[in-house]
Amino acid sequence: MSSSAADTDRSPPAKKARTEPNGNTGTQCSTSSIPPSASLEVSQNGMANAENDIDEGLYSRQLYVLGHDAMRRMGASNVLISGMRGLGVEIAKNVVLAGVKSVTLHDTGDVTWEDLSSQFFLQEADIGKNRAEVTLPRLAELNTYVPVNTHTGGMDDEFLGKFQVVVLTNSSLTEQLRINEFCHSKGIRFVVADTKGLFGQIFCDFGENFSVADPNGEPPISNMVASVDKDEEAVVTCMDETRHNYESGDFVTFTEIKGMTQLNGCEPKEIKVLGPYTFSIGDTSGMSDYVRGGIVTQVKVPKIMKFKSMKESIEQPELMLTDFAKFDRPGQLHIAFQALHEYFKQNGSLPKPRNKSDADKFVAIAKKINDSSAAKVELDSDLMQQVAYSACGDICPMAAVIGGITAQEVMKACSGKFTPVNQWLYFDALECLPEKPDEKLTEETCKPRNCRYDSQIAIFGEQFQQQLGSLKYFLVGAGAIGCEMLKNWAMMGLACSEGGEITVTDMDTIEKSNLNRQFLFRPWDVQKTKASTAAAAVKRMNPNVKITHHEDRVGPETENVYNDNFFEGLSGVANALDNVDARMYMDRRCVYYRKSLLESGTLGTKANVQVVIPHLTESYSSSQDPPEKSIPICTLKNFPNAIEHTLQWARDQFEGLFSQPAENAIQYATDPKFMERTLKMPGTQPLEILDLLKKTLVDEKPASFQDCVKWARNLWQENYNNQIRQLLFNFPQDQTTSSGALFWSGPKRCPHPLTFDTANTTHLDYIVSGANLRAEMFGMPHNRDRNAIAKMATAVEVPKFEPRSGVTIATTDAEATARQNEGSLDDTDLESVQSALPSPEKLKSFGIRPVEFEKDDDTNFHMDFIVAASNLRAENYDIPAADRHKSKLIAGKIIPAIATTTSLVVGLVCLELIKLTQGHKNMEAYKNGFVNLALPFFAFSEPIAAPKNKYYDTEFSLWDRFEIQGDMTLEQFLKYFEEHYNLEITMLSQGVCMLYSFFMAPAKRKERLSMPMSEVVRKVSKKKIPPHVKALVLEICCNDKDGEDVEVPYVKYNLARP
Repeated sequence: MSSSAADTDRSPPAKKARTEPNGNTGTQCSTSSIPPSASLEVSQNGMANAENDIDEGLYSRQLYVLGHDAMRRMGASNVLISGMRGLGVEIAKNVVLAGVKSVTLHDTGDVTWEDLSSQFFLQEADIGKNRAEVTLPRLAELNTYVPVNTHTGGMDDEFLGKFQVVVLTNSSLTEQLRINEFCHSKGIRFVVADTKGLFGQIFCDFGENFSVADPNGEPPISNMVASVDKDEEAVVTCMDETRHNYESGDFVTFTEIKGMTQLNGCEPKEIKVLGPYTFSIGDTSGMSDYVRGGIVTQVKVPKIMKFKSMKESIEQPELMLTDFAKFDRPGQLHIAFQALHEYFKQNGSLPKPRNKSDADKFVAIAKKINDSSAAKVELDSDLMQQVAYSACGDICPMAAVIGGITAQEVMKACSGKFTPVNQWLYFDALECLPEKPDEKLTEETCKPRNCRYDSQIAIFGEQFQQQLGSLKYFLVGAGAIGCEMLKNWAMMGLACSEGGEITVTDMDTIEKSNLNRQFLFRPWDVQKTKASTAAAAVKRMNPNVKITHHEDRVGPETENVYNDNFFEGLSGVANALDNVDARMYMDRRCVYYRKSLLESGTLGTKANVQVVIPHLTESYSSSQDPPEKSIPICTLKNFPNAIEHTLQWARDQFEGLFSQPAENAIQYATDPKFMERTLKMPGTQPLEILDLLKKTLVDEKPASFQDCVKWARNLWQENYNNQIRQLLFNFPQDQTTSSGALFWSGPKRCPHPLTFDTANTTHLDYIVSGANLRAEMFGMPHNRDRNAIAKMATAVEVPKFEPRSGVTIATTDAEATARQNEGSLDDTDLESVQSALPSPEKLKSFGIRPVEFEKDDDTNFHMDFIVAASNLRAENYDIPAADRHKSKLIAGKIIPAIATTTSLVVGLVCLELIKLTQGHKNMEAYKNGFVNLALPFFAFSEPIAAPKNKYYDTEFSLWDRFEIQGDMTLEQFLKYFEEHYNLEITMLSQGVCMLYSFFMAPAKRKERLSMPMSEVVRKVSKKKIPPHVKALVLEICCNDKDGEDVEVPYVKYNLARP
């Protein structure tokens, strides 16, 4: 939702004509389901062709998860998805967004009421029509690069042979076994996915020789080498700056080793970890002696996986654990799903909701199957009964969870990227049922009503549906998570009855790169507001949903909108945000108003869910991730050793060259106090800022584009030649430290100066982008004629430079900071610079504007400059260069994202919302979760209880407070705490204002004691209390009756309004 994470490429993906229409709409098998020319067409329309033409504008965030190679392999895969109920369409949606070669939808059934609780592309008017045919046009809109076809006949071997991946979602066990036998024999990847009520199942068979190119998707780890033993079991020691983070069994190779050069570029060596900084690599006894230096880098070695056929695997199952608290559940559900197939085979339907007779029949079948199974378990009859009771149900959150996981498995099958499920995965959300479900739910309350929520009522009953419909929820953010949340809510019927309402806010507009994972948006929506477009989209999915959209940022500036009346009327809040500050702000608001908060986030294939429950759990802000490790200033300025360092340096250059100078100039021209503030800065900072201002407004102010080229050419010389020569003058290549070690060793890489050459593309890229950005800052038009710019650059007379003695270069951050803050300021120089500046009045009409960095517009020269500036500096220090794609990820601080993870995490969030709506008070029913689909790995735990504090005998947590009704005087307020709580207030504050303290001057204290509290706040803060504010938040420090400091809650002081 934040502008910093916005995607700003304006153009929607190109729409190109397909060689065939969007599929066969007949009722029989058609040979045109996958056109013979599809391969040619897909390569032409941008997914994967000989020119590696992947639309990076559309797929950019997903590319950072999967990489180009995996995307190309996906672009060669035809996928069949059978079954277009809620689960099938969820899988198809994610696979189409991902960008495979083609998707064929198969379904022989027609739309019924039961489909509408989870199939978001179906509407009431579609009842009676074929599910696949109705779904096709709405699904095809998601990605113009992926042809979508339908097939409504049988699935014989000839038809199945056209696909690389086959997915079955609504099929009998007999059909699953038949199709799997064929697919297993032909090397076709095969997936079964199913949901029955609150239970889900996935089975994967990718053949007997499936190669996983990258098991975990993590970037290869590199470390600097400190030493290598010459031994039969050689030990490698890494620099002790950070732990190496390798694991035994990893493979590594080496570069830049001095002495033992046989290791450089060696075949990957398997390692055994010995400690946080050491590992062994095998025999080096026949190699040269190690001298110094070197970089060790992890190598991803393909892993071969052998999958059993479904027939074999049913009897000898490999079961994945999705919840460590349910250790025996997978084995139980393995039997239960077989029993459901058998029950359907015998009865022609699933057990009716909450029907005791049907449940007893089902349990008997389950026992019989279990007794004859090679995978026999100690059957839990109560669990089997709950499976029977909810088997007819079909809810959107379960489809989202199982559909997200399954779609990722399809992508693994296509690409070989990440580790597949091996081989059975079972998941359940039994905790969503009300406490004592057998007392609260009956066959009558769960029977069908011929309405769109029948499949949800089958599980939770009619009363729960009414509760959902009357909820009032605030959704903060309408990006990827927000879109999925709204889809789930609309299908569930949240805020679809009288009294219910969803309020969604998002300040961003839709960008092209959003379309790959924010599935409520279409190419023609680019540049529309997210909140309004998402609201309209879910209205089409379920016309009954009551939704209000805003375009506001949540924060102190909008507390007049999201005020006491707004929050007090809410049932709860769900965050769909992309930045920590906004999350923490909403968390504080929820704690203050005592509202539940559903918090979630994704990072590539990783996702987390946290449920915050008033008076029960800790809040989001109670625990925080450690701050990101910053790069030392001296490393950036003079001693880079990794491409991340040169990219950060390039970003700093961008801000310092094209943004900060213009901002300073504008402040100087418009802010009367700019000069006063600047002169008060410590050390030499005033002179540095004013000197830069003088250069911008006087010395280097361009009169033409030629001047901009001259400026860029001289800057190139300064950065990549002069400064490097000065650095080597101060610290020659053979310089040693006081201990006798080489200065240029370890993390310090010895640089070399570059010589400018217009024939070098990177050199010219720097001049072209730098000159154009300089021109833009001064209001001049761009010039894209590279030949003309090259001639201008060649004509520039570059001043001769010779390194000088007496130039001090800091080698540590402490030195650099000390010099900046403690350097002596020459008043004469400062006065000279000040006098040379034009008066602010003369600059009122001066056309200068800061250039705000925007990573996603490939025409604006921003990334051109960053890439060139970084790679030139990398060349200075012999650091491998980074391409534009990697540079954009690092410099743009892009968060990798993929639709599958978002689908899964929102499904988990909505399961928690169901529990909140049920009113669960037992924390064990709730699940915080962490998931990594790449591994795959699932970890769930009950939320952490809110920590308790105590004063006297009163316990309190972050959810508690003193609540006082105004309007008292300050003296009355102090006495109130003495008389009611036996507490002496020693300090009282509101925000950043100190209202009272025991050490306050007597006269001031006497004056304030007689004033009403609201007047004290107005006087001290020098601000009026806004009309929408009903209460003040006051922080107090107190002593108990023994005079000891005691921690107490905050005070909510309710204002006495007329």
